[in-house]
Amino acid sequence: MDRAKTLKRLASAALLVGASQTWANTFVYVSNAADGTISSYELSKQGQLQPLATTEAGAGVMPLALSPDHSKLYASIRGKPYSVATYAIDPASGALKHLKNATVADSLAYISTDKTGHYLFGASYGEDLVSVNSINADGEVTDNVQQAIKTGPNAHSIIVDKTNRFVYAANLGADKLLEFRFDAASGKLDTLGHAELPKDSGPRHPVISPDNRFLYLLSEMAGSVTTFAINPNTGQLTALGEVNAIPADSGLVHGAARPMIKPGQPVPPPLAANLIWAADIALTPDGRFLYTSERTGSTVSVFTVDRDSGLPNFVQNLKVEQQPRGITVDPSGQWLLVTGEKSPNVGVYAIDPSRGTLTQHATAPSGKGANWVQAVSYP
Repeated sequence: MDRAKTLKRLASAALLVGASQTWANTFVYVSNAADGTISSYELSKQGQLQPLATTEAGAGVMPLALSPDHSKLYASIRGKPYSVATYAIDPASGALKHLKNATVADSLAYISTDKTGHYLFGASYGEDLVSVNSINADGEVTDNVQQAIKTGPNAHSIIVDKTNRFVYAANLGADKLLEFRFDAASGKLDTLGHAELPKDSGPRHPVISPDNRFLYLLSEMAGSVTTFAINPNTGQLTALGEVNAIPADSGLVHGAARPMIKPGQPVPPPLAANLIWAADIALTPDGRFLYTSERTGSTVSVFTVDRDSGLPNFVQNLKVEQQPRGITVDPSGQWLLVTGEKSPNVGVYAIDPSRGTLTQHATAPSGKGANWVQAVSYP
């Protein structure tokens, strides 16, 4: 199948996901950085998590990503030798089968794929770069690091828009959101420009609305969400507004960048215990509700999203698992899944269909250093 047809098929699939959908099986995967494992679960229609298996992955396994056709799970191994592992997913049982590990540019703090599934994007926090690896016809990430682009300090994430033409990368240490044009035929990134964020805000993770009109960016140290309009012709971003994800009475103050300590380097003094340390951001499949996590206070904040303006409005802040590093909404839009780096459990929270507010619903055991959470459903 050529790439134009692949893009058309994926666009049709995305429309189905946004519509009413019945799923036969939903599986959840959690990377446990301290254990070097990936935990697998089945998520029932009633919101219960049933543990399935624990898969050895490698020291410091953290970011996870799905192939666009949901047949593969990719895992970034951040312990040396740095790599990305490819696993085949059994859609009936959720079982993972390790296929291979591929060499990557460096320790990748974030991975994602383009919409064709032919390329893997990566962002390296420690080496200040974004990269592109090719993915072969079998869906395996290859050793071909075909591009590595130096950024400002601390590249922290990289995602492609719904049209597969524009790529955005958060540059935490430089307070910039980088803009690239993406050529799906060659896999090449070309720099377009960047959007400026307030000084020391620490842009971390973005998410794009289902209709591709807006990008929402969570800043780690400011604990804020900035809404950008995406120009459909040029891919350039225009800031529309900013909303605070941290309640004023939280007792938390503006955060600071967390240095990566390399072997032989002196250990810096500890940071204050009340610093904002925002982590992850997620949207429901219909784009109506937005969620962010914050690690110091161990909370998740809830926002409703105005359909016309695209702007989020704060509605709730909820205590969750300790040090919540990863959050995701399941494909049905009914459940928010939360992993805590210092929690023995992964949490399931029911999403109110009218307001988006959360109610604790269920838990299941996780490994040590639970970090990234990925949900996938099969019809």
